[in-house]
Amino acid sequence: MQNTLLLDPVRILHGPGVDEQHGAVFIENGVLCGFDENARSLAAERGVAPTRAGDKLIAPCLVDPHSVLEDPVNGRAETLLSLTRCATAGGYGTVALLPRSGTWRDRPERLALLESHDPSRLTLHLWGSFSAEGKGEHLSCHGDLLEHGAIGLADDDAIVPLALLERGLLLAEMQSAPVLLAPRDPDLQADGLAREGVETLRAGWAPDPTSSELLPLTQLLALQRQHPQRNLRCMNLSTAEAVLQLRSELSPPMASVSWWHLIADSGCMQNDDPGWCVRPSIGSPADRLALQQALQEGLITAVAVHAVPLDEEDMLLPADQRPPGLSGHHLVLPLLWEALIRQSGWSVPQLWQALSFGPSLLLNKPAERLSAGSDRWLIFDPDHQWRVDRQDPAAPLATNIPCQGRDIRGRVLASGLSRSAFQFD
Repeated sequence: MQNTLLLDPVRILHGPGVDEQHGAVFIENGVLCGFDENARSLAAERGVAPTRAGDKLIAPCLVDPHSVLEDPVNGRAETLLSLTRCATAGGYGTVALLPRSGTWRDRPERLALLESHDPSRLTLHLWGSFSAEGKGEHLSCHGDLLEHGAIGLADDDAIVPLALLERGLLLAEMQSAPVLLAPRDPDLQADGLAREGVETLRAGWAPDPTSSELLPLTQLLALQRQHPQRNLRCMNLSTAEAVLQLRSELSPPMASVSWWHLIADSGCMQNDDPGWCVRPSIGSPADRLALQQALQEGLITAVAVHAVPLDEEDMLLPADQRPPGLSGHHLVLPLLWEALIRQSGWSVPQLWQALSFGPSLLLNKPAERLSAGSDRWLIFDPDHQWRVDRQDPAAPLATNIPCQGRDIRGRVLASGLSRSAFQFD
């Protein structure tokens, strides 16, 4: 175990718009101190021998543009401490939390979580609520929320009533701040658990019609055309039809997709898989492939973890009765590396655009990049074999983790934000 080392050679991705390179990096006490010849000189001064890591990658931290944390201090399913541990272990340097909470984040004083958080461990952003109490009946104080630190405005995982949306956009207190909205109509979804199709019928689940996403998406796109100066964001697109609808726009708004919808579909899961119970509903194989392609093209801007932690009591309920959602920041990079790089031929810069640089853009924040003096880096070993286990120190407190008991390949070995020593094979 060590905190100071020279990785030479190692794969390096410095930031957006550049190709992956091979070179050297010197890390001391969790801080990047130099690259290439400068790194070798620093290591020689300190008597540090090189560690060969040509199969490993050092890259900027990942960014999660939206997840849920309802009780940051006393939560049974997740706390801010356990979320921070899991996210940094998974290579995340930034997490933005949706306004859903025991005390809904619709007032400035309910953003106090920012005051107690240690920003040196994980950059935490809070979305302020578009409506009061998230009920979609009255507007919250948009200007006050943004003035007191909210990164933008969002609501829950269903579309806000159209009249209220129009009123908020006309008042325009959000100015250039992002407004994140979910294209989902719960009345049209009804009891549907998975998208309508042959696979859903075969599995025996109640179908969720595609119209539950398409109709509200049509409304959001019309609002964006009417208010081009506002920065609308579409949260968690999930169907091939939605991709086509977004593609037909001359100036489509930015959109996110849940990581789970990129690797799972209704044709590849057993009936007891916790991945069935998510929102928006899981789609077909064609939906998954269309989402991957849209993300690769940049039509979809960002991958979100959209973690929704559940406790053991929740997970005892049948899938069609439990609250929807999955957790597991530590699983995202390994499983997407497998699905997108190994199986679909993506490049490393393309994956980081989806997992880091694009999410920063969606949040109106500068992109992450490697730089001397920074601790915002991760080291990923794409060939590391390990088993998904709730007892893993990197695992969240939440119980709803997919792939439990399964052996997977690829793991974040170290992160400058985790403040722990690291070891290489």
